[in-house]
Amino acid sequence: MAWLLEVWLPLRLAALFVVSAGVASLLNAAVYAWAWERRLVSPWQPAAAGASPRTRLDRIPIVGWLRLRRDAPVLGRGFWVRPMLIEAGFAAGIAALYWWEVDQLGLIRPQLADLAQRIAAPLPTVDPASIAGPLHAQFFAHAVLAALMTIATFIDFDDRIIPDEVTFPGTLAGLLLAATLPLCLLPSVQERFAPPAAGVVVEAPGGAALTGPDGGALYLVPTHVAAPNAWPAALAGKPSRASLLLGLGCFWLWCFAIADRRWPGRGPALKRFGEKLRLQLARLHRSLTTRPIREALLAGTLLIAMVWYGGGPSWVALLTALVGLVVSGGLVWAVRIIGTAAMGREAMGFGDVTLMMMVGTLTGWQAAPLIFFLAPAAGLVLAVFNLLLRGDHAIPYGPFLCLATVVVIAGWGHLWVWAELLYAVGWLVPGVLVVCFVLMGVLLGMLRGLKALLGVAGEDY
Repeated sequence: MAWLLEVWLPLRLAALFVVSAGVASLLNAAVYAWAWERRLVSPWQPAAAGASPRTRLDRIPIVGWLRLRRDAPVLGRGFWVRPMLIEAGFAAGIAALYWWEVDQLGLIRPQLADLAQRIAAPLPTVDPASIAGPLHAQFFAHAVLAALMTIATFIDFDDRIIPDEVTFPGTLAGLLLAATLPLCLLPSVQERFAPPAAGVVVEAPGGAALTGPDGGALYLVPTHVAAPNAWPAALAGKPSRASLLLGLGCFWLWCFAIADRRWPGRGPALKRFGEKLRLQLARLHRSLTTRPIREALLAGTLLIAMVWYGGGPSWVALLTALVGLVVSGGLVWAVRIIGTAAMGREAMGFGDVTLMMMVGTLTGWQAAPLIFFLAPAAGLVLAVFNLLLRGDHAIPYGPFLCLATVVVIAGWGHLWVWAELLYAVGWLVPGVLVVCFVLMGVLLGMLRGLKALLGVAGEDY
């Protein structure tokens, strides 16, 4: 990929803007087509009843929406503004992401600066051409994730759901990217006296490897399961059966999560627990053995086994993605369970769980707690404004998970320098999370009791 860096940067950014605008046009179509109630708005869809026929010029990204203003009497005044802004904003955002990650080395430069500070000496300037492959792999993975999160965000805003049409293929795509492009995961700069399980040497202009604080070479590696500690032999590929079981267990848990697990409701024919359990197991079995979960289960199991057998960087990245899937989704799943138990009603949709599972395949488990703590901060601000302006207590949570993910990815270079010190203490992060979950359950329970005491209706909290 080094040849690509020889192309004039403004030309690369302009080409990315054009291509991304075209992709965003299809993202808009998906937002309307996969909504709870399908809406015929996009020029890629058939025209709605009473609307003018669509033409090829209407499909030109961004400017095509100016032409579609003619359908305002049918589709509503200003219907074209949001999709036009989505296309322009997505295109500009992807171009900015490329500039930040590839040209400015935004994800690794802060880590190099931290190393330079620790050894009290400036490190040589890194030549982007020497690590062009990993830089473009990371950018491509993050661009794909941004596209999927764009669809999820605006469907959640409109209908307060996140459809499986987004998260199901998105999760599979994340796992496939990790297996085929191991260095697409969030990067970590580490010093090694021997080559790591997966990574490339960080080089200065002229091809000279940078020297670390203790004389070892600096490697750009994916932030794997054990990071910031070294990759353990127990997690290696063949012949370590424990690592294979861990990977398969994570994938099978995802299949279980997206299957039909609804507990049978009340009814005269379902009075006993045993009858309800048999019905739920039958429903789960039917869901796992029918399309598309059946095909995903079989193909995913085969892929994991094949990558484990081959070992190497692909297995390091794939296992990292699988563990990231479970931890990321598990955090939100735990909030859903605790919040529902404490509040006496569903606290969060399961689409938020599957969304975070998809995100976790490309961010790893280390980013999950950062996203988990950042999302409520953004959500709380909007909730206050929503309550004051509209009197509405309920807000979609998926967009804030996506916003927090964007912040964590963009600021990863700075965040990882700080977070790896905490993650090096193995018990600290899980301990803090457990305490937070307990406190959340207690506070929500107290809030429920207080509102019951004050006579506030159940649907208001």
